[in-house]
Amino acid sequence: MQNNNNTPGIGDGINVDLDMELQEFRGILAEALAEGGTQPLLRLTDEEIAVLDPDSLTECVAPTPRLPELSPQEREWAYATALRSLVSREAVEIANIEELDAVLRSAEAHPETADTPSGVNADLRITPEVSLALTLRRTAARALAVEQHTSNGTTHMLVYVHSDDLYLVERVTSGGLHMFTLAASAKDAADMVLLFVDPFEVADKDGRLLELTPEQISTDDVGTALSDAINNALVVGQTVLLSDTPGPLLTTYATQQSLWTVYVEKPNAPTGIQARPVGKNTLRKMMTNLITQG
Repeated sequence: MQNNNNTPGIGDGINVDLDMELQEFRGILAEALAEGGTQPLLRLTDEEIAVLDPDSLTECVAPTPRLPELSPQEREWAYATALRSLVSREAVEIANIEELDAVLRSAEAHPETADTPSGVNADLRITPEVSLALTLRRTAARALAVEQHTSNGTTHMLVYVHSDDLYLVERVTSGGLHMFTLAASAKDAADMVLLFVDPFEVADKDGRLLELTPEQISTDDVGTALSDAINNALVVGQTVLLSDTPGPLLTTYATQQSLWTVYVEKPNAPTGIQARPVGKNTLRKMMTNLITQG
């Protein structure tokens, strides 16, 4: 795909070329963020991402919850609608629109050939903001993946780590809306994760630390206080660091009165499992440490 630099914004003047050094690209973005600070980038739907970057459906960690619900025919209709939406919002320009129109008119006039490939591909030219989001979600050295479970379903948040002053945060709703934000610091990214796992801000104060074993976890022998928090949680968060080396897992249980954390240092480790109720500052520190590890 080619980029169209006509849209103003943080990506103005930045053309993500295949030959461009990634480190230089990150440096340019970090400088722009240093001036403007953390800021929203754009929103895309599952279908729009599928049109813009189809390979990402299997190569990226972010889910696309709406697409599996669609039949093949419904998916084709959804993709056509998504492309129209992208064009109408000027997120995408189709350089060969007249050629495609001719193909569509021919298909309408001769429906018996509708399933025959035309040999004409859409020449999509995308705006810098779209290019930034698609590039940064593919090129991060590591990412923090967060799941939020409530009675309304499951939503996701990904923090793509590029440098100490450049993070892409992607929030994915259960309906397949992807909201991208550029964060200028690990603290800013951690604050977004903090609000995601504790939306009612019940994290109050730190409590006594419990050292647990895998056997206690598997048999639910975790004590009355933690067991009550697990059984009465309104929001359950699962946060894991995705990198070349498997990272720690942090599970949060937010009730009406408090928030408990269960921290597992390494997958399948016989020790290193810690649980306790935490306050907001401690929770922020834990999230920041997860983001900056490695």
